[in-house]
Order: sequence, then C-alpha cells, then structure tokens
Amino acid sequence: MTRQRPWPPSPPPSPRLRFLAAAPTDSGAGMARLSPGCGAAAPQVDTGKYVRYTPEQVEALERVYNDCPKPTSLRRQQIIRDCPILSNIEPKQIKVWFQNRRCREKQRKESSRMQTVNRKLTAMNKLLMEENDRLQKQLSRLIFEKEAATKSLKTHIHNASAATTDTSCDSVVTSGQHHQQQNAIVPRPQRDANNPAGLLAIAEETMAEFLSKATGTAVEWVQMVGMKPGPDSIGIIAVSHNCIGVAARACGLVSLQPTKVAEILKDRPSWYRDCRCVEILHVFPTGNGGTIELIYMQTYAPTTLAAPRDFWTLRYTSCLEDGSLVICERSLTQSTGGPSGPTTPNFIRAEVLPSGYLIRPCEGGGSMIHIVDHVDLDAWSVPEVLRPLYESPKILAQKMTIAALRHIRQIAHESSGEIPYGAGRQPAVLRTFSQRLSRGFNDALNGFPDDGWSLLSSDGAEDITITVNSSPNKLVGSHLSPSPLFSAIGGGILCAKASMLLQDVPPALLVRFLREHRSEWADPGVDAYSAASLRAGPYAVPGLRAGGFMGTPVILPLAHTLEHEEFLEVLRLEGHGFSHDEVLLARDMYLLQLCSGVDENASGACAQLVFAPIDESFADDAPLLPSGFRVIPLDTKTDMPSATRTLDLASSLEVGSAGALRGSSDAANTRSVLTIAFQFSFENHLRENVAAMARQYVRAVMASVQRVAMAIAPSRLGTQIQMKHPPGSPEAITLASWIGRSYRAHTGEEIRWSDTEEADSPLKLLWNHSDAILCCSLKPAPMFTFGNNAALDMLETTLVNLQDISLEAILDEEGRKALCSEFAKVMQQGFAYLPGGVCKSSMGRQASYDQAVAWKVLSDDVSGAPHCLAFMFVNWTFL
Repeated sequence: MTRQRPWPPSPPPSPRLRFLAAAPTDSGAGMARLSPGCGAAAPQVDTGKYVRYTPEQVEALERVYNDCPKPTSLRRQQIIRDCPILSNIEPKQIKVWFQNRRCREKQRKESSRMQTVNRKLTAMNKLLMEENDRLQKQLSRLIFEKEAATKSLKTHIHNASAATTDTSCDSVVTSGQHHQQQNAIVPRPQRDANNPAGLLAIAEETMAEFLSKATGTAVEWVQMVGMKPGPDSIGIIAVSHNCIGVAARACGLVSLQPTKVAEILKDRPSWYRDCRCVEILHVFPTGNGGTIELIYMQTYAPTTLAAPRDFWTLRYTSCLEDGSLVICERSLTQSTGGPSGPTTPNFIRAEVLPSGYLIRPCEGGGSMIHIVDHVDLDAWSVPEVLRPLYESPKILAQKMTIAALRHIRQIAHESSGEIPYGAGRQPAVLRTFSQRLSRGFNDALNGFPDDGWSLLSSDGAEDITITVNSSPNKLVGSHLSPSPLFSAIGGGILCAKASMLLQDVPPALLVRFLREHRSEWADPGVDAYSAASLRAGPYAVPGLRAGGFMGTPVILPLAHTLEHEEFLEVLRLEGHGFSHDEVLLARDMYLLQLCSGVDENASGACAQLVFAPIDESFADDAPLLPSGFRVIPLDTKTDMPSATRTLDLASSLEVGSAGALRGSSDAANTRSVLTIAFQFSFENHLRENVAAMARQYVRAVMASVQRVAMAIAPSRLGTQIQMKHPPGSPEAITLASWIGRSYRAHTGEEIRWSDTEEADSPLKLLWNHSDAILCCSLKPAPMFTFGNNAALDMLETTLVNLQDISLEAILDEEGRKALCSEFAKVMQQGFAYLPGGVCKSSMGRQASYDQAVAWKVLSDDVSGAPHCLAFMFVNWTFL
C-alpha cells in the first residue's frame, strides 16, 4: 500500500487577500473571519479561521444595505442583535462586508457609465468621420470651382487681348444669360392635392434635397462658435453661409429609439415655443410605407413691431433601406407645383425650403439625429432695423434647431428616472407649466382677434399698446377649472405692451438683472393688485392700495433643463400692510416664473423672463396670466465667425477691457429689441381705471429698464457703476497680488491653486480658483469689492451687483457668531480659520462650505494698514 504525502499547510494569506476573502462571491456566498471564541458555535467553521456566508446571511445583509449602505459602528452592532443569523459574525467582518459591497456597487456603476460613454464616443466618432467626409467633399468642390474660375478668367483675358473687335463682352453677357436661363427655376405644372402620385413626386424631390443638405454639400455650413462635439455635448451645430434664406443644421445623439424621436419631433408645438398651431389637413399613404401630410402652421411674432408668419407645407415621412427614418418638409408654392393654401389675414406667408430630420438607429440603442431647418421668412416685409431677426441663421438655430435637439435630450433624461421631482410633480407636469407660461405670453404679445383680443383706444401717445380680451376662456382652454380670475361678470383681461431698441446691452445680462433685482422695476401696489385678482374680492381701486410686497424675494427652484438654459421657479413675495386691517389680511404672494436665455455665450439666443401670479394651492390646472420681458439680439447678418470673438473669461482677462463682465466682449456695439407685456384682469366698470394704471405702470417699467440698461452697458461700466476692480484692470491685478502675498505672510502657506497653476498671472489664478474668494472693504462701511468666479456663482450675482450684498446678509446666525468671535484674532494675528457652515446667495439659495478662512489683505503702504479683508469659502456646494 502506497503512502500518501501529507498535504502541505497553506501559507497565511496577506492582509489584502484577507480583505478580499471577506467579500461574497457572485453566487451570493462569502468568507468571514471569526474570533477564536466563535469557532465552536458555527457548524461551517474550519481550521482556517474563515467562515463562508450562507445565502440567508447574505440576504439579510443585502436588506440592511438597501436601507443603509454605510452603517455606523452602533448600527452594525444593532444589526447583529436584530439578526440572530449573524450572531456568529464579528462586527469588524460586518464592516468589511459593507466596504466590499459598496466597492462592488461603485465598480458596477462605473462599468455601466464607461460602457455608456464608450457607446456615445463610438457613435460620436462615426458622426465626426461623416462630418469630416462632408467637409472634404466641400473642400474639393471649392477647389474645383476656384480652378474653373481661374481658368475661365485667364481664357477671357487671353481672348480679349487677341480679338480684333470687342465681341468678348457680348459673348460673356450672352453666356451669362444662357447660364441663368439654365439655372432659373421653372414653375412646375400645378399638381392636384387629391392625386397622391403628383405629391409623391414632390415628396421624393424634397427628400433628395434635404438629404443633400443634411449629409452633403448642398449648403455651405459654418460651425457655430462654442458648440464643440463630445459625449456630453448637445451636438454639432452649424449655420448657413451665403444661401437663399437662412438655414441651421444640427447633429446629435440621444438615448431614444428612432420611432420615439420621430413622434416627438412631429409634435412641433411641444418644443417650438414660437409655434401657435399646426393643422394636418390631409394625409396620404404612399406605396413604400410612408405618409404625405399637407400641413398649415402659424407662428407667433417675436415682438410687437413685426407681424406673425404662416406656412403651407408638405411633410413626407419615409424609411430608408438602412432602417433610418426620414421626415422632410417643404412649402407648396407656384415653383414646386403643389397646391398653395389660401392666405390668412394679418399673417405673412413664409416659405420652408427643403428641411427635415434624419433619424438613424445606433448600435446598442439610441439614435443619431440630423436636423436641418431652412426657411425664407420674407425679411423685406419688416422694418430695416428688425430684419436681422429674420436674416440671422444663429437666431433660427437657437429657436428651432437647437430647441428641438434639447427637447429630445430632456425627454430622454427624464425617461431615465434621474431627474428628481420638483414640488412633488413629475417633470412632464413642470414642463407643461413652462409651455403654458411661454404660450400665454406670446398670445398676449400678438393679440390675435380670433382669440378675442381687440385694440383699446390710446391716450394719444404711441408708445404703449392696450388690448383687451372679453373672452379669456378662449385663451386658458375649456379643460381648466373655473377660477375667480376669469369669473368676474362683464370683465376680462387687459394687456399693456411695448417694444424698444437697446444699444450695447447683452440680453442675458439684462434679463438676469431683472430676475435678481425685482425691486428695481416692480411696483408693490401693482403686485398687490395682481395677487388680489386670484381671490374672490379684488381691490376696488387698482394701484391705490397702500400695502404691497416688499423685502427680498425668495426663489424656490422647481426644475431646470439639462443644459441649464431654462429655469422654472416659484417666487415668494412677503406681504406687508400699513393699517391694522391690512396687517391682519396681509398674505404672501407667489409667482410662477420662467427664466431662459441667461447664458451670455449662447450666440443668437433670446433671453426671456415670464411670470404669472399663482395662489398657495398651485394646482396643475391653475389658470395663468403671464407677463414679462423678452430681449432678442439684433445680430447683423454675418455668417462667418469673427476672428476676435471672446470665447471665455480667460481671454477676456487677457484683453483687460472694462466690458469683459463675465461674458464675451462682443456685447459692445450690438443692438437688441426689448418687448414688455403685462396682463391684468379687470371688472367691466373698472376697465378704464385698470387701463390707465397699466399704461402708467408699463411706462415706469420701461424707464426703469432704460436706467438699468445704461448702467450695465459695457461701454458705461466704468462711469455708471463705478465698479472698483473690473476683470483685467490694473487695480484687479494688483489686488490679486496683494491677496496671495498676504495669505502667504499670515499663514506661512501658499494658496492651493488646484489645477490652475499654469496660469501666467495672479489674477487668473485667483479668478479660476475652485473655492469662493471674496474681498470686503473696512471703510467707510463694510461692502464686497471683489469676488472670483466661484464666489459670483455661490452668491448667484455679478461683479456689478456684488457691492449691493452685505457680509451679514450671506452668513447665517452661526456664521455671524463665529466671525464676531474671531474678528479680533483676524485683526491682531492677521488670519483666522472659521468653522464650516451655511451661507445664502442673493437668490435665497443655501450653500454649505467645509471651512472658511479670513485674513487681512495688506497693500504696499508702509503704514501697514489693511486694505481689506479676504474670505475664502472652502469646498462650497449648493444644498
């Protein structure tokens, strides 16, 4: 009989292996290290000091993990007491199990995220390769045209010098006329709307022309500045250059299936805010499985100085051989040969040139979208000063092309379930509120007669237009519940509106100022009248009430879009009364507010602030009476990007101009049109009083806005605002040097500049620091004089408005106490560390910080007197 060799003992595992051994395997089991006293209690204990978790133990731990992924030491002991099945496991091993479980969860999330990013990058790479091929074709075409033109010119010069008689000019003219006759648009024969075969020919021509624009070189495209491709970007955005009408093109990726994307894009009123209505008059199925639709669409006028547009179009939906969906559209005119619809009074007929959507499925899910919008808006029908509104492809791109892509991305993000509900409402409900605010403002601004609006006689001045609507139920819709707002017998709605031109005022900056500083233009008495309109007994004498809504408004965020270009929020105004009865009846006022277009780097974007009074119930079907402001840039028709365009704050700091105020320096020498519209409900016997009050109020608001515009205009910042340290000025550079030098002198350490060490000036280091750094003067009164970019974001303000915020206003009670207790130490020792706490922005939002550092900033003065105090809020974040 052979003797068996004894099995050699296993070497002791390393600490790392012991840690991993405590993790359960994929089958749900794991190993736990036991103390010597516990070995006899478990039947699964072996001589190796490890025990495998049973499926029941893993299930119990998983239940606890779902409720509390990171239990404390007391909580882990409580888990062992509550679960007898875990009694043979040490608390230390329980801790190790939770560590491993969190690690695996993090790895799974990171793996899923990397797979998603990889899919996006793969699709984006394919998109960029196609874009590169298109640009190569465009370059080849341009080179060919240049060579042909050069050859023709040389031939013409040679013939002109060699000819004995001057017949070359006639030849050239004759050739040019012949070429124009060949390229002239020949009207096609009229095609019957009831004959699908004739319309199918138009549809196929439209699809071919659209695809040549979407993926070919039919239009010379110029990429918009600031629109860079990437896995998290909105996509590739381009605008037309030297073409008939204006055109915009977008390419992007979304995580929705092509059929869902097509359904969303066809519902144009849901994402195109300027769309008033869309009527599908006829639908024809085609033999290839597609559909042809005859559509009539009306769009709002963006301002009171222009007329609305309407379109009569053919829309063709088809599927390509590679599975891509195509939705193309064009107007039916005499040149296309299709049936052109009847004209509508007060509307100007515009034309849609071949446009549409190419939706291609992506591997692994999602879609790749190509959007082309090409229109001719008949710019010659408006005053010359407003023609840029209809001649700028950037405005078209922001209103239609980018808006469609953003809406699809927003719905895809909401479908993922990652967006928290605001005010207990689903994202779709909040999105409906945004659409209703925008639509109500457009309805009041345009005042269509078929909605019940009529013009009220003016007081002799032409600056304010007053319209009344005695049938407001046409506006709010029959699906809404009755409200005291529209139940007044013999009453209705009155709208006072006006437009004016602004010079050298960035629209985004103006709207942000109006949002942040309501007290600069709003009248508390008018707010009180608007609030009373929601109750059963409105005020008998509008505009004469002594009480009102004062104090700093509190903004309660509800929702925002994915790119943060639009905010929906509730504005709470504290009610005050001066008499005894008014104090007893005083109630807060609530406004539902929509703010959009506040990104100063968005070229051609319209900035808008729209609000409507609501009551405390804030019902989903609450009637809304929107009022507000709209500022549209009158961008000149320059299709090519400027070489001197300022893209970011760093380049603004290099230029050093006083106009570089947290935005691009091209705001100077630009014009914009501001449109104001305010709506009020009235009872019939008070209509004239309300009209007089509304006219006077809008004039006062216009005067206030003009003063604000003059103050924030970049060319006047130095004299009107008297900002102490504009970015790039010598004073700001000197102050930045003092701040860094004083911090080093007091603390003995350098300010940690994180990832901004490559900057070549102390001002850039200070401005780009991730922590909020503020400077506060000591004399004659404490006030903020400077803040870096992070500080302005934390306080939600601008450099111009920073001096209006006090140090006491941003600190909470604990922060003020800590500062008071350490103030003497700061003045004597030169610096002090303050504990973490909470501060409040100018919008009322709370931001937490881990620690605050306060130190004296010393100048070059030999006396050693402090120039100001500096505060640094470390690792701040909004709550």
